[in-house]
Amino acid sequence: MSDPCKILVFASGNGSNFQALIDAVSSGAIPNSKIIRLIVNKSKAYATTRADNAGIPWEYFNLISHGFRQKGETDPAKLQESREKYDAALAEKVLKGDYKPDLVILAGWMYVFGKAFLDPLEAEGIKIINLHPALPGKYDGTNAIGRAFEDFKAGKLEDNKTGIMVHYVIAQVDRGAPILVKEIECREGEELEQLEQRIHSHEHELIVEAAAKVAGEILDKKNKTQ
Repeated sequence: MSDPCKILVFASGNGSNFQALIDAVSSGAIPNSKIIRLIVNKSKAYATTRADNAGIPWEYFNLISHGFRQKGETDPAKLQESREKYDAALAEKVLKGDYKPDLVILAGWMYVFGKAFLDPLEAEGIKIINLHPALPGKYDGTNAIGRAFEDFKAGKLEDNKTGIMVHYVIAQVDRGAPILVKEIECREGEELEQLEQRIHSHEHELIVEAAAKVAGEILDKKNKTQ
């Protein structure tokens, strides 16, 4: 058997998608792969407990707590500079030593990476994928489900459908090439919380399927070059 696809996961909160990935690697649903590390940017992220339970090393690395930005900073130039320095430091952390991954998965990571992070990983051929609760080209960024729901209520949602996608990460937020997409129809009389629950119920399945697809492609490419 060839060397496994080494996966690094980024998460900010509960880590339910991270748990789905742990379980899928364990069961073989994501074949010949290993989660080598978790990185979180929230000190109380429950994802770290999931990592401990699975024996996966993790690290907390935060924009403010680790000295890249002063709390309460409002100067636009300093805000941008702090993000660039944080991104560059994080990229260096990802690429060093034994922890260098083949695949990076953003699983509920509440931070937008810039080119100072993305470019060094791209130069090393490392793929980055992300799950976003909207269809390609729709509702980029935050509160995607809420904005789709408001458009549905106003009669402006195309085909009355929203959805979920897993996509490659590029500098333009949520605009990277889609890997897998699932459409979800909005229902008359449904509250926002019910729509959110239905969408979240499909996220684990989609992120696992997409991770398996991309990991398989990475391993195929590795095997051809050996």
